[in-house]
Amino acid sequence: MVLPKLGSLRSKRQIGTSLSEINVTPFIDVMLVLLVIFMVTTPLMQSGIGVDLPTAETDNAPAEEGLRLTITPDQRIRIGESLININLLESRLLNYFAGKTKKVVFLQADKDLSYGYIMEIMDLVKKAGVEVVGLMTEPKEVEDKDKR
Repeated sequence: MVLPKLGSLRSKRQIGTSLSEINVTPFIDVMLVLLVIFMVTTPLMQSGIGVDLPTAETDNAPAEEGLRLTITPDQRIRIGESLININLLESRLLNYFAGKTKKVVFLQADKDLSYGYIMEIMDLVKKAGVEVVGLMTEPKEVEDKDKR
């Protein structure tokens, strides 16, 4: 039986210990790439409902909490982010406000919609027992009288 030399065992052991350390450089590279991807895609994920509100000089910030009802230019009705059929609007509002003391709806309708269609929606909202209907607008930029 041949015994190995002690020097050769020590050199193999030293090589084994230096390879057991984890190289974190590839992990950092992957994390930086993921960070850049998330930074680029996050602004694209913000989606909203495209409604061009009419403008008004008075401030109309909602003073109290209520349900926001949005009507898009193509006459689609949304409660929050969910699309609602006009035939089911009254029943959905009845279910939403069941047991609530304050029944407030903020109507956010596109300015190009007909007055008759908006009144039809307001009529359905009132039939559902809603006490207060607020109409939302965009603030109008007022010119200073001194600049004229």
